[in-house]
Amino acid sequence: MNNLSISNNEALTMSSKEIAAVVESRHDSVKRAMMTLQDKGLITFTHTVEKGEGRPAAVLHVNKRDSYVVVAQLSPEFTAVLVDRWQELEAKQQPQIPQTKREWIEFALDQEKQLELAATKVAFVDNFVESSGTKTFRQVAKILKVNERLFRAFLSAEGFMYKIGREWTAYQKHIDAGRFSCTVGEKNGHAFTECKFTPKGIEYIAGKWITASST
Repeated sequence: MNNLSISNNEALTMSSKEIAAVVESRHDSVKRAMMTLQDKGLITFTHTVEKGEGRPAAVLHVNKRDSYVVVAQLSPEFTAVLVDRWQELEAKQQPQIPQTKREWIEFALDQEKQLELAATKVAFVDNFVESSGTKTFRQVAKILKVNERLFRAFLSAEGFMYKIGREWTAYQKHIDAGRFSCTVGEKNGHAFTECKFTPKGIEYIAGKWITASST
C-alpha cells in the first residue's frame, strides 16, 4: 500500500491508485469519477505524475474527507475497508521518539535540514517577493533559476495550472486564494486569458518548489 502519502509536515492524503485498490476498480475509472466530483464542487484534489512500466501517468490525491466521498460514489460497500486503510495510515504517522544514539543523531540532522530549508524560504521572500505587482511565468522561472519546461511540469503536476489549447491558466481555487491574477483579452479577433503570479502566489509556489527540489 505504498500509494498512501505520509508526511510529518503536510496533511495526509490518499491517492487515486490506492482508492482504486480499495474499491477493486480500474485506476482510470476512479480518476474520471474524481474529476466529475471535483467539477461538481464536491471534492478537491492535487496532481502528481508517477512513472510506471509504461508512460508516466497522472495520479490524483485527496484528503480523508474527500476519499470517503469518492468511495461512497463508487462502491459504498467498501467504506469499512477504507476506514481500515486510514487507521493504518494515521498509525504510521505517529511521531517516533529516537531510542538509540544513532537515531538521535539522525533526528538532529533532520531538524537542521528543516531549519536550513526554512531559512532558504525566508531569504527568497526577502529578496524577490515585492509588496505589489504581478509577474509572468517566465519572470517567476527566472527568479527561481529553474528550467521553464521543468517549472511548467511542476505547476501542472501540483495542480496549480493547466493547459487549454495553447494557453496556460490557473485552477480556480488558486485564483480565489489570490495566488494568480487572470485577465481576459482579445487579440486578432481571438479571446485569450493571461494569468500572472501575484506576490502571494510567488511566495506560496516558491515554498512548494523549494521543498520539492530539496527532497
